[in-house]
Amino acid sequence: MFSFLTRKDVRKILKRKDSDAGEKGRALEELRASLFNEFRSSEGAKRQQQRICGPITALSFNFLVAVGIIFMNKMVLQTVKFKFPILLTLIHYLVSWFLMAVLKAFSLLPSSPSSKSTRMSTLFTLGFVMSLSTGFANVSLKYNSIGFYQMAKIAVTPSIVLAEFVLYRKKVSLSKAIALTVVSIGVAVATVTDLQFHLFGACVALAWIVPSAVNKILWSRLQQQENWTALSLMWKTTPITLIFLAAMMPCLDPPGVFSFGWTFGNTMVIFGSAILGFLLQWSGALALGATSAISHVVLGQFKTCVILLGNYYIFGSNPGTTSIFGAFTAIAGMSVYTYLNMRPQPNKVTPWQASTLPKSKLGKENGGTHDGAESV
Repeated sequence: MFSFLTRKDVRKILKRKDSDAGEKGRALEELRASLFNEFRSSEGAKRQQQRICGPITALSFNFLVAVGIIFMNKMVLQTVKFKFPILLTLIHYLVSWFLMAVLKAFSLLPSSPSSKSTRMSTLFTLGFVMSLSTGFANVSLKYNSIGFYQMAKIAVTPSIVLAEFVLYRKKVSLSKAIALTVVSIGVAVATVTDLQFHLFGACVALAWIVPSAVNKILWSRLQQQENWTALSLMWKTTPITLIFLAAMMPCLDPPGVFSFGWTFGNTMVIFGSAILGFLLQWSGALALGATSAISHVVLGQFKTCVILLGNYYIFGSNPGTTSIFGAFTAIAGMSVYTYLNMRPQPNKVTPWQASTLPKSKLGKENGGTHDGAESV
């Protein structure tokens, strides 16, 4: 056997096979290194996010998680009887921060852009409005009906349009404005039969509108205009959000937090809700990065209409003819708005393509929109 292996022709074959294996191994290592370097730079991580998670994927992911967390939070509030909405939100963000810390420990968290590209005040503002937006939303859902909550959410759309015009001179075309108006009217008609509210809850719902609008605008703007990915932005802003949620808890949560009976069963339900909360935050950030703040609000209203119609057709609930008509009207408006967004527009760069173009080319195609009004 040894004499066979030492023959000249056999040695050549073995040497050639070793060389081929070495070349394949080096090629594989180079590919791994290039992928790792691409992921570890903020520009590469953003390109990977845009390549893997386009608008349809991001919106579908966010829609499925949002529907799932509704039923999970219903179990937390009704079955487990955990009546502390701010503490629940705090737990959600703590679990999110822990999961991102694990990703960072294994070098799986995308890199953040340099500190010079984004001012710390912007990240601080985002973390602050995120705590207000999420905390006020849960408090509003505790004191008010879902219908009143949806009516308050309708006001977020014009708030976003107004804020983007004031801050960035960004305009909405007439056709899209009409479609958004139809959507708002449809949702209002669909939920008008369920307008039970508490005075304190109504004040919280009104106070929630502006932070919610600013939150969505900043999430979308930072990802589309700078090299932020959803996870890297979450990693930077979550500690700020946790601080403000902890400060809000004594003011907005009812007394009795320390008397809650923790068992293995209710702990697992709350932990499951927290996992879905992380996925909801991540999917929402992906959707805002791939589309726009207004599209994300329209998706939330679409979710409401689908749940209403699903309960009617699948579970036999009867919300009334008026609500059914309003839901179909809203979905028709959403379909028109989606068509207008997907329609190709000449000389316009989509948000997920903007970062892949050179700055000089991007400036020429946008026609210097930074100095004038921007139309969408």
